[in-house]
Amino acid sequence: MDLRLKFNEDVYNYDKARPTYCKELLSDIISYSKLDSKCKALEIGIGTGKATLPILKSGCDVTAIELGDKLANYVKDKFHDYDNFEVINDDFMEYSIEEESYDLIYSATAFHWLPLNEALVKVKNTLKNNGSIALFWNHPFPNRKEDESNMASKSVYDKYFKPKKPINEFSEEDCKGLVEKLEILGFKDIKSKLYYNTRTLTTDEYIKLLNTYSDHRALLLEIKLNFEKDMRKAIDDVGGKINIYDTMDLYLARK
Repeated sequence: MDLRLKFNEDVYNYDKARPTYCKELLSDIISYSKLDSKCKALEIGIGTGKATLPILKSGCDVTAIELGDKLANYVKDKFHDYDNFEVINDDFMEYSIEEESYDLIYSATAFHWLPLNEALVKVKNTLKNNGSIALFWNHPFPNRKEDESNMASKSVYDKYFKPKKPINEFSEEDCKGLVEKLEILGFKDIKSKLYYNTRTLTTDEYIKLLNTYSDHRALLLEIKLNFEKDMRKAIDDVGGKINIYDTMDLYLARK
């Protein structure tokens, strides 16, 4: 099964459990792209619209492309009060889009599901002259050694997933690859920036969050249930809460 469709299985839990993006990040996109009511924006992989509302409120027309049919229907209802919103249930790489038709194309923690080079070329062709691309992700990190709740979670992950190498917290060094790719493809005025946030979740909230991850949902049912049982006990044993350290990375560029 296409793992991208795992996000389509439990739309309501996804919308409740997944975090939003910090106001500063979204404000930086709006400012950089000079969005207003005369602009047209395209969102790739809208999910449940975690990054959509501030873009809509800028007044620009927003078209979203979403592979999951349940997700597409969900955001259609979620933003039904906005006349400047429409959603298309399709695959961005397969959908035919008029060239030079958008002022902004953006994607929130979704662009990595696409073939990078081909997707960036299609984005560039679809943007108007001087149009903007905004790509951003959230990298949740629950593996800080000094945090006992993180180490409790890590012990369960190590048991079930047996990672071959340490998982490091996202850093500025990790931004360089995408910046270089944008440069190679001829984008200009390229900027990257990191934003930080810390969340504290109860055991129940953490289990619900894990159920929004495609690799977790893809586990065999028996393994998944045992994993969740062990994780619940591990977090409860250290006080019933876990801290998650978010790093959000944003990339802006113009055609």
